[in-house]
Amino acid sequence: METELSNPKTKSQMKNANSHVWKFFIYSMIGIFMFFIPITLNGQSSIMIDHIVSGLRHLLGNVVPYYLLLIIMIGGLYPFIKGNWKETIVTTVFSFLKLLGVVIAFMVYFNLGPAFIFDPNMGPFLFNSLVTPVGLLVPIGSVFLALLVGYGLLEFIGVIMKPVMRPIFQTPGRSAIDAVASFVGSYSVGILITNRIFKEGKYSMKEAAIIVTGFSTVSVTFMIVVAKALDLMFMWAIYFWTSFIITFVVTAITVRIWPIRNMSNEYYQGVRREKDAYDKPLLKTAWKEAMKAAASAPSIFENVKQNLKDGVLMTLSILPSIMSIGLIGLVLVEYTPVFDWLAYLFYPFTAILGLPEAMLTAKATSVGIVEMFLPSMVVTEAALMTKFIIGVVSVSGIIFFSALVPCILSTDIPITIRQMVIIWFERTVLALILVTPIAYLLF
Repeated sequence: METELSNPKTKSQMKNANSHVWKFFIYSMIGIFMFFIPITLNGQSSIMIDHIVSGLRHLLGNVVPYYLLLIIMIGGLYPFIKGNWKETIVTTVFSFLKLLGVVIAFMVYFNLGPAFIFDPNMGPFLFNSLVTPVGLLVPIGSVFLALLVGYGLLEFIGVIMKPVMRPIFQTPGRSAIDAVASFVGSYSVGILITNRIFKEGKYSMKEAAIIVTGFSTVSVTFMIVVAKALDLMFMWAIYFWTSFIITFVVTAITVRIWPIRNMSNEYYQGVRREKDAYDKPLLKTAWKEAMKAAASAPSIFENVKQNLKDGVLMTLSILPSIMSIGLIGLVLVEYTPVFDWLAYLFYPFTAILGLPEAMLTAKATSVGIVEMFLPSMVVTEAALMTKFIIGVVSVSGIIFFSALVPCILSTDIPITIRQMVIIWFERTVLALILVTPIAYLLF
């Protein structure tokens, strides 16, 4: 009589089970290493994705701008080629803004046009500091994203983190990966992850909106740029952890107030792929869900191909928008009183909080809607306390038009510009209120 182990079918099942374990550990560990483990190369400490992008910029040299110009040109023409440029008023406006972005990008690179565009804080800042890293990071990040979220790690983390994420942030446990990916890697990568999971029917519309407006802040590496600009590197650890904690405390509050509170709990195309309910013990259930995901995962080639396609499409949408919307915002800040007026929305809060440079802080806060680095530029000569407050608020506000708004609009997540502006205002005010007592304690 044959034993169970000698049965060919049983052996095949064991072999398949082992291959799922192998996929889970190897692919997930590579993904974790690429996105979350900082290593030092050539004296620079950053995550591996960032090192790859830096290496490519150095290796390709003068080829990079031409690659970016090609992407921007295709991205500007894409809505008109696809024929969806006139679907809605918003789509039409952003489609023509993308065309404007194409013109501006060529003007900046070939040094053509009005002199103000070539100010280091205008066109060159947008092209070199935003378009270049985003244009390289999103496609490259999308390749390794296949390893991070495609073979069970997402499901494993989702089960483990459910007791934390659901009651505090009203999102599934797996959204913890989005949060960490944004802080350690990039908001663009975090949004890419969110859109992928949303389209798989694993996030509702409301959950996806919470994640992209509450977790998808700038990366640690960009926070270092902000800290250097504000002379805060001597207290980097305090600045980082204050920004980190306040960002997520603000998110926990905004999910409970309008407009997020009233957003739809429907799923993409009305299909919910799985229930967000797990049995105890958590670890055992987490392993079971991870193995189920690894077993049903597509081949590595198919997974990478699909993620790369999503990444390229997102890059096509983002880059021309950064050039046009970003430049319009910078011009408004530099040459018009618009943000002097907008500052009065925040002045009552900065005055009541007793901030020593209340009007300056209010203006710096108001320009964060255009580009998260702009507030730092406004307060470079201010007192250290003001710099600290603005450094934290600019990160915690999350939403800005030069890059993140185009990123979100390029996804399938149904959130409007009006909703994003309201959420930005709420986040900014809450961040101001929360950071001020900490600033008084420190300074």
